[in-house]
Amino acid sequence: MQAFSVAASGIAAATARFDASARRTAVAPLDNLAAESVERIQAEVALKANAAVLRSANEMTGTLLDILA
Repeated sequence: MQAFSVAASGIAAATARFDASARRTAVAPLDNLAAESVERIQAEVALKANAAVLRSANEMTGTLLDILA
């Protein structure tokens, strides 16, 4: 199902964004701290949204299998 691959790539992208922001903050803690905090919050929200897509797709697949069984 396409939703699984889209959500998985979204989770990977959000994780990479969060990691990159955390690394930039670790290197220079006071350089643009507010922007990096916003970036990490956005990455967290994106990860949660993609996880919700995965849960919904999983539920829909389960419902479809129940109907077909």
